[in-house]
Amino acid sequence: MSKSPDWCPTFAPAYTPKEMIELGVFEGTYVRAISGLPKSWTKSKKVLARGEDGDVSLNKFGVGSRLPLRTWKEKGWIKTDKGGWFEWYCNYYRGRRIGEEDEWQIKRWRSFVARHQGQITKSGKIKDETARRKQRQGLLQWAWDSKFEFTLRNQKKNLKALSKHRGVNIR
Repeated sequence: MSKSPDWCPTFAPAYTPKEMIELGVFEGTYVRAISGLPKSWTKSKKVLARGEDGDVSLNKFGVGSRLPLRTWKEKGWIKTDKGGWFEWYCNYYRGRRIGEEDEWQIKRWRSFVARHQGQITKSGKIKDETARRKQRQGLLQWAWDSKFEFTLRNQKKNLKALSKHRGVNIR
């Protein structure tokens, strides 16, 4: 196997894209719109067929927590990948590197996770997964486990776990 591209050390998601799908994200919809994903990712019970409306009961926390793609486009959050951040993450995880856009997406990830995880942590209910479910679902959709503070220690733990996955080479 050839050497995989380097993984940015400041990008430390808690979940792989496949793990996110299995847990339940995006009401079962966005995954089906991303072409070229491994069949093992798209055959999940948590992925709806094309043409079906999203179902919040498929989300891990049973709540909706996303903006429609049209809003993402209006705000300029869609660049190379028409499916937004999640499609970018799938491609990054699978080895694609596109320079400045990678840096931009990783900056967005860090900002989102730090802000929302900080609010959950500050609430004092970090281990209570019934509290702040919408934020927790949002964090899952950005590949973060809301039961853990957004600290350097937890990020390093995530990077170590990611380095065990095939094709992930932490710089």
